[in-house]
Amino acid sequence: MGFLRIFLLLAMAAAWAGAQIQDISAERIRAHVKFLAHDLLEGRAPGTRGGQLAVEYLAAQFALVGAKPAGENGTYFQRVPLVGVEPQPNSRLSAEGAKGKIEFRWLDEFVGVNRRQRELEEINAEAVFVGHGIVAPEFQWDDFKGTDVRGKVLVLFTNEPPSTDPKFFGGRALTYYGRWTYKFEQAMRMGAVGAIIIHTTPTAGYGWQVVRNSWSGEDPYVRLKPGEPELAFAGWVTEEAGGRLLGMAGYKVEELLKRAASRDFKPIPLNLRIRGSFHSKIRDIETYNVAAVIPGSDPALAQEAVIFSAHWDHLGIGPAVNGDNIYNGAVDNATGCGMLIEIARMWASLEPKPRRSALFLAVTAEEGGLRGSDYYAQHPLLPPGKTAVAINFDGYLPFGRTRDVVALGAERTTFWPVVQDLARQAGLVLKPDQRPEQGSFYRSDHFSFAKAGIPAFSLHAGVDLEGKPEGYGQKLFEEFNSKHYHQPSDEYRDDWDLSGMEQVARFGVMLGQAAANLDRLPSWNAGEEFLAVRQKSGVK
Repeated sequence: MGFLRIFLLLAMAAAWAGAQIQDISAERIRAHVKFLAHDLLEGRAPGTRGGQLAVEYLAAQFALVGAKPAGENGTYFQRVPLVGVEPQPNSRLSAEGAKGKIEFRWLDEFVGVNRRQRELEEINAEAVFVGHGIVAPEFQWDDFKGTDVRGKVLVLFTNEPPSTDPKFFGGRALTYYGRWTYKFEQAMRMGAVGAIIIHTTPTAGYGWQVVRNSWSGEDPYVRLKPGEPELAFAGWVTEEAGGRLLGMAGYKVEELLKRAASRDFKPIPLNLRIRGSFHSKIRDIETYNVAAVIPGSDPALAQEAVIFSAHWDHLGIGPAVNGDNIYNGAVDNATGCGMLIEIARMWASLEPKPRRSALFLAVTAEEGGLRGSDYYAQHPLLPPGKTAVAINFDGYLPFGRTRDVVALGAERTTFWPVVQDLARQAGLVLKPDQRPEQGSFYRSDHFSFAKAGIPAFSLHAGVDLEGKPEGYGQKLFEEFNSKHYHQPSDEYRDDWDLSGMEQVARFGVMLGQAAANLDRLPSWNAGEEFLAVRQKSGVK
């Protein structure tokens, strides 16, 4: 892509930005957030009445702004068939060895799910400690060292070996090897019957209450095929409970964390048996991605598109906290949905329209493991090789305008120079991921699109608040994360300042317009893990 061409495209985007995107309104975003986060929607869990209300609302709003149906059979909906597995409080987990037996208390000391999608699964198996449970040949790292763990219960930590070298597990940044999702996937590949993560706040990046609330309700899964392997139990125990479990084998949490950080680590038989009976409610879930399109102006390029996405679901009804059992998900992610609708409204009013089309996706079951976006990536409504970029919106704090913005993952793509130039034009300072050790890149829906080869990233407001002292925004973020994230207290309030959401939505439109008008589709940078998939889809 020539420099002159980029310059002209950016100048065009800037001209559009001067007038049309100023029409994006925080107050219109507010109206959507307020409705989607209302108690009437009961936390928008997939496969519930509240979730279906959210889906119908989103489709109606897309229709009102002039976006056309882009789902199946001429509708706004893409059906995502899932199976709901809801752990029951009469589930039991215990550890037994030469020093006696420990019974763990549901919610207070352990949570987890039977991934075999049956009403009852029971285990009685040897426990083996496997460090971080990682097999990463590119880093010459193998926590298993050839140990046969088939039929056993793996005990491990989340996260990965600590490093400051960006060439070794990403340095400070968490790679996918550190995510809890990888731990359970690898345990299944190794033939284990179950896996138990010992929670610590530093290794997980959040407190036990987040694990407790996220894992105590219904979890959505793609239905298993006959004979397809899965874990009988995938779960967590608190640090204190994990300490008691390891203590029965003569170890301490701190000691084994230190051992797990060594390349020479080998699995440690704990000489304990893990016993459990895991009761679950099983049901088929009917849930939907909502898809709408605004066609592009170029007859040749209109078959290609820019994706704007946000997840509409949250945790639904769960354990009561201070008498409230509705997990409204106002920040997470009624905000992103409100911004998505407003961007669609503004895009529909653009004249002239950008050359490529814009596909607006409100996806389901993000909280259950990115299920909706993953389903879309495997059953795309538009081929990934015809998708320019995917820009995701997820979780915006209502504290006003910022001087900075994060384009999480955009630096990995050839679109990055455009992002940098447009940020300067918008008067925003691009900041890197402020919590790379949390593995945020792997925790939102853009990751599903990236795995399909689409250059994808999430836009996040920064924490350098206009008119506030240095560090004030970071303090507010940490307070939300510790007190309200995945809590019933993530509720809408009329005194919220949504001007920062307006700001990020405008920047997102600028990026989308630029991508929609490029002569060539963007790709991933050389050496990025998704480049081969992008090239396979036909994009060079």
